[in-house]
Amino acid sequence: MKGKVWAWLRLTGGVTILGLLAWRLGTNAFLDGMRVIDARVLLLAVGIGLLTTVCSAWRWCLVARGMGLALPLAGAVADYYRAIFLNAALPGGVLGDVHRAVRHGREVADVGRGVRAVVLERTAGQLVLFAVAAGVLLTLPVPAPARLVTAAQVAAAVVAAAALMVALFVAVRRRRPRVRRTAAAGSGGSWWTRAVGRTVADLRSGLLARRTWPGVALLSVAALAGHLATFLVAARAAGSTAPLHQLAPLMVLALLAMAVPLNVGGWGPREGVTAWAFGAAGLGAGLGLTVAVVYGLLALTASLPGAGVLAVRWVRRLPAVRQRPPLRLRLRLRPRPAT
Repeated sequence: MKGKVWAWLRLTGGVTILGLLAWRLGTNAFLDGMRVIDARVLLLAVGIGLLTTVCSAWRWCLVARGMGLALPLAGAVADYYRAIFLNAALPGGVLGDVHRAVRHGREVADVGRGVRAVVLERTAGQLVLFAVAAGVLLTLPVPAPARLVTAAQVAAAVVAAAALMVALFVAVRRRRPRVRRTAAAGSGGSWWTRAVGRTVADLRSGLLARRTWPGVALLSVAALAGHLATFLVAARAAGSTAPLHQLAPLMVLALLAMAVPLNVGGWGPREGVTAWAFGAAGLGAGLGLTVAVVYGLLALTASLPGAGVLAVRWVRRLPAVRQRPPLRLRLRLRPRPAT
């Protein structure tokens, strides 16, 4: 029951934000976002999306392989494309990641570790985003209202992440024998002890290992650069001529807003925060809303290969259905009565 209520709140929250924006700024900003997109912009967004998706899928491969899970890069790219498309097409914005986590877990016969690999992979990307946002906040000129909101978001995220990492680092350093035995055996002890043991083991091998974390960090930075490049393409297509150093903090703030769970396929908080940030920077709230709409459409277009992955895998299941033995109808013929 609680899950249904939360899903309903997430859906209505995103719709409410979009409705308020249309009421305050009018529908022209939404319509302008559709008018300014041409074939050149779409092709550029698809190319950037390809590079971003490959970097993200490669990051997932490094984390999964560090945890001892088999995951080829080609299959990871296809699964990541499908997840991005489902995230953009379905409410909530995370159902695609849930699907790829469970599917990979079933393929390797360990759903729990498959889910934890996806969680760690996405967490690594968010931590890099928070770190970049903190750096932008400290080095580039940010409007005073946006600076306060960004500072609050980044501070909360950094404090939570730092506390978690310190606690896990202490647990790793202490290396309690009971936790190690429980994690290795997979049974015995309380549920909490087993969960801590598994989490510590996965973090040590999936993220904190020397052979893993440099590549994960580098790929996370590359993927974030792809998202920012798409935002820049959207801004230029919408008609913004502001310099990059002025747009960078606004784009980072919009990416932070995308983590807010009150959205409809990613739409809602991103548009509201972008419109507000552009208005605070003196660039116009209407222009900010148009930029967010263009970015959303470009992101959706860049995810369309995921729809192709879904279609191909659906078609591959058809021969298995066609090969089923045909139904045989037995007709009982009654002999005609003798005349």
